[in-house]
Amino acid sequence: MKRLYLLGLMAGLSLQSVAAEPRSLLLDDKPAFIASLIEKMTLEEKVGQLRLISIGGDMPRERILDELAAGHIGGTFNTVTRHDNRPMQEAALRSRMKIPIFFAYDVIHGHRTIFPIGLGLASSWDLDTIATSRRVQAIEASADGLDMTFAPMVDISRDPRWGRTSEGFGEDPYLVSEIARTMVQAYQGESPTAADSVTASVKHFALYGAVEGGRDYNVVDMSPMRMHQDYLPPYQAAIDAGAGGVMVALNSINGVPASANTWLLQDLLRRDWGFDGVALSDHGAISELIRHGVAKDGREAAKLAIKAGIDMSMADALYREELPGLVASGEVGIGEIDTAVREVLGAKYDMGLFHDPFRRIGSAEDDPADVNAESRLHREAARAVARESIVLLENKKQTLPLQKRGTIALVGPLADSPVDMMGSWSAAGVAKQSVTVRQGLLDAVGDEAVVHHARGANITDDPHMVEYLNFLNWDKPEVVQDPRSPDAMIAEAVALAEKADVIVAAVGESRGMSHEASSRTSLQIPESQQALLSALKKTGKPLVLVLMNGRPLDLHWAKANADAVVETWFSGTEGGHAIADVLFGDQNPAGKLPISFPRSVGQIPTYYNHLRVGRPYVEGKPGNYTSQYFEEPNGPLYPFGYGLSYTDFELSEVRLSSPTMKRGDGLEASVTLKNTGSREGATVVQLYIRDEVASVIRPVKELKGFRKVFLKAGETQEVRFKLTEEDLKFVNAQLDRVAEPGVFEVQIGLDSAAVKRGQFTLL
Repeated sequence: MKRLYLLGLMAGLSLQSVAAEPRSLLLDDKPAFIASLIEKMTLEEKVGQLRLISIGGDMPRERILDELAAGHIGGTFNTVTRHDNRPMQEAALRSRMKIPIFFAYDVIHGHRTIFPIGLGLASSWDLDTIATSRRVQAIEASADGLDMTFAPMVDISRDPRWGRTSEGFGEDPYLVSEIARTMVQAYQGESPTAADSVTASVKHFALYGAVEGGRDYNVVDMSPMRMHQDYLPPYQAAIDAGAGGVMVALNSINGVPASANTWLLQDLLRRDWGFDGVALSDHGAISELIRHGVAKDGREAAKLAIKAGIDMSMADALYREELPGLVASGEVGIGEIDTAVREVLGAKYDMGLFHDPFRRIGSAEDDPADVNAESRLHREAARAVARESIVLLENKKQTLPLQKRGTIALVGPLADSPVDMMGSWSAAGVAKQSVTVRQGLLDAVGDEAVVHHARGANITDDPHMVEYLNFLNWDKPEVVQDPRSPDAMIAEAVALAEKADVIVAAVGESRGMSHEASSRTSLQIPESQQALLSALKKTGKPLVLVLMNGRPLDLHWAKANADAVVETWFSGTEGGHAIADVLFGDQNPAGKLPISFPRSVGQIPTYYNHLRVGRPYVEGKPGNYTSQYFEEPNGPLYPFGYGLSYTDFELSEVRLSSPTMKRGDGLEASVTLKNTGSREGATVVQLYIRDEVASVIRPVKELKGFRKVFLKAGETQEVRFKLTEEDLKFVNAQLDRVAEPGVFEVQIGLDSAAVKRGQFTLL
C-alpha cells in the first residue's frame, strides 16, 4: 500500500512539474520567452504548432492524445467540457517542449445560454446590451475550458439570400464596426489572460458577406474603394479593439482566394493594420486552394497558404504533410515557419496558458456534475437581451399589446419548436432548455386567459428542401413533418381561430434555412405557411404575425394583411418569454432594423447608403428615364433603422452649434426628442451625414452616430451628437482617407428614411 501511495505521489508530482517546467526566468518577457522556445524546437514540432484539429472520424481521441504527446498539434476545437479537454492538455504537456494547446469553439451568439442571433443583437442598437450577452458567453465558455471563440462575425451583408446574414449585424459599416469593437472587448474582458475571458477571432476576413448572388462560398469581385469604404472597417475595428485572432474567409477576392492572398494577410492585415495575433484558416480552406484552381496539388496549396500568412491550418492535413518537404527543398524558408509559430505561441501566451495551462480547465474536483445543469444558465440576462432585440414592424389600430384575457389562438410550425428558438450556430445550447412561444404565452397569461395551439402547417411541404435541411442531422432530424395533409392542418387551425379573440401566428424559417450553405433564391415565407396565413386572414379575427427568421423576408403580404407584425429573429433560450413580454406590453419594443427589408428579391441589393446616380428616382415625380424598377414601388418595404413602439415619439428640427466647421475642430448637432404617447418607452435617435459634393461619388447618406433614449410619457430630452472632421472622412480614388471642404447635410431621425435636416460647411 505504501509503495502504491509513493507511486501515486510521484505521478502527481510529475504532472505538476510538467505544468511548471515551461516557467523560466524568461517567462515574463514574452518576446524572449517565445524566441527561446522556437530556438529549441525541431521542424516537426514547429509544424505541429500550426495544426488546429477537430476530433472526428479521421481523428479519434486516442490518436489525438498520441499526437499531442508527440508535439504534433497546436490547438483543437469542438470539445466543450473540462472533462474532455483536461486529458488533452495533460497529453500536450507530456511532449518534449511541453507547450500547452488551446481549445476553441464557435461561440457565436451564446454558449450554454443562447442569446438572439447576430441580426437580433444588432436590432437592439444598444452596445451595453450587446456587451452583456458577450460577457456572459465568455464566462460560460471559459468555465467549460475554452480559450478562443471563432467570433465575432462582422461581414457586411447586403444580400439577404446569403444564409450567413443571420450571424452578422447587417448592412452598415458604422453600426457593425461599433458592435465589432464592443464584442471583442466583452469577449476578452480586461485581458484575454483572465480566466473568465476568451480570445476573440474575428471573421471572415475578408468580404465574405459580399459573395456574388448571395451564394455561400462564392467569389467576391469588388473595387478597392468600395472595399476600404464599406466592407473592411468592421474587421479593422475588431483588430483595433485587440482581437487576438483572425479567421480567414473561404471566398476569393478579385481572383485570389483569401487563404492565398498575400496582399490581404501580409500587406493590409499585418503591415497596414499592425495585427500581431494568430491568423487561422477556415475549415479545410487550404486544400480548397486546389479546387479554386490556384494550386495544382497539396504541396503547392500549403506553400501558397504559409507564404500568404496563414498561421494555423484548421482541419487540414496539408501543413503536416507538405511543410517539412517544402522547407527541405528551400521553397519555404525556415524563417517563414518561425514567423507563423511565433504568432501561434504569442496567442497562447496572451491567453495565459504558459503561466497556467489549466487556467480555464481547472481541477477535476471542480468539474460540474452536469454540464447542462439549469444552474449554469443565465436566463435573466438572456430574457433582457432578447426583449431589446425585437422589432415591431406593424401595429394597425393598436392591435398590440394584447390583453391577458379571453382566448388566444396560437398557430404556426414555429410556435412550439425549441430547436428553432436557438437559431443556427447555437454552440452547446440544449434545445429542450429553450422557452418556446407557446410556453412563453402560457407562462404570461397564467389562469387569466386561454391559449389554444395548433401547428397549422409544416415549415415547408417541399421534400427536397426538407431533405436538404436534415442532411447534416439525418439521425436526429430538426425539420420533422406532420404526416397530416396541409388541408387538415389548416382546418384545425382555422377552427381554433374562429373561436378565439385574436390569432398569433408564429411563422418564418426553420433555423437551418438561415445558416451556412443555406442560400435562398426566394425571400418569401414558404408556401405551406403562406397558405395557412391566407386561411387565417379569412376568419376576420385580428392577426398578429410573430416572425422567426435569420434574414430579411419578402413581407408585402404581411404588411398588407396582418394587423400586427413582430420581428423576433431567432431569440434564444429565453425567446418565448421575451416575445410574450412584448406581445402583452410588459416590454415596450424599441428594436430597430440593422438591415433593409426589400419589397421583393428582385430589388436586391437594397441598402440605405447606396451611391448617388446621375438620374435618381424621386418619389412622386415622373419616373421615365430615372434609376428605378417600374413595375413596383421603389425603395425598401422597411428601411434601415426602422422600428415602431407602443408609444409615439416626436423630433424637433435639427440645431447646429455652428454653420461652419474648421479643420481640427468640431460642432454639435442636437434635437429635442419628446414622448408624445401615453406609455414610457425607448427609441433610437440616428444621425446621418450627406456629403453634397466630393471628388468621388458619395452615398446618399451615412450613419455617423446613434443614441438609445428612454422617456416617460410626456417627457422630453435634448439629444446631442458631436461631429468632428474624422466623421466626414471617406476613401478617395487614391485610397486615402480624406475630408474634403464643402457642404454637408446633417440628417437626424428615428429611421434612415424619415429625418430632420440641417446644413454646415467644412472650411
